[in-house]
Amino acid sequence: MKLHLIGMLAVLIPIAGSQPAAAADPAPPKLVVRALADKEVTELPPGPLFWRIDRFPARAQAEAAAGRFSLVAETGGQVWLFTLGPAGGSSAGGTKVAEIGPIAPISASRYLLRINEASGPPGAVTSVHSHPGSEAFYVLAGETTSHTPERTTRIAAGESMAGNAAGTPMQVSSSGTRDLHSLVMFVVDAAKPFSSPAKLP
Repeated sequence: MKLHLIGMLAVLIPIAGSQPAAAADPAPPKLVVRALADKEVTELPPGPLFWRIDRFPARAQAEAAAGRFSLVAETGGQVWLFTLGPAGGSSAGGTKVAEIGPIAPISASRYLLRINEASGPPGAVTSVHSHPGSEAFYVLAGETTSHTPERTTRIAAGESMAGNAAGTPMQVSSSGTRDLHSLVMFVVDAAKPFSSPAKLP
């Protein structure tokens, strides 16, 4: 009888650790980042420096207006010309969309100018990372948030921001109620990795 009771208790009392673990929260989706254009240069224009964004009706017109520190890219059904230089410039035949800066200064033996686009649904994020130079943001649709040790900044559609200095740990997310589509402009040290893992406090 005692053995029978012990067996019944073993069935009724769950063994420690035998309960199924609670399901972990699903990881947020990754923000999709894609390079649209880049080029290397051995020097930069005299500072302070700004990124000027112009929109053109055709690629050939944008390329004709491009200078030494310009990049042409197409996204969202539009042709864009990005030019690094002093404030107050203009591009013949283009419609100025934004002028962003001054960007954080950088010194290197050679520089990489790059235009990325970032896209993703609300909640999408990048990993925590840093770049060996400066960056600037312009949001076409949705909203993006840039989180660094010093600040958290939200940028809505039609808004821009001169970003962080070289080596700043950061995480970028799609923080609005609709899908994000943003343009990100970089001036980085071409001799170093474009992006490196980092940590936020």
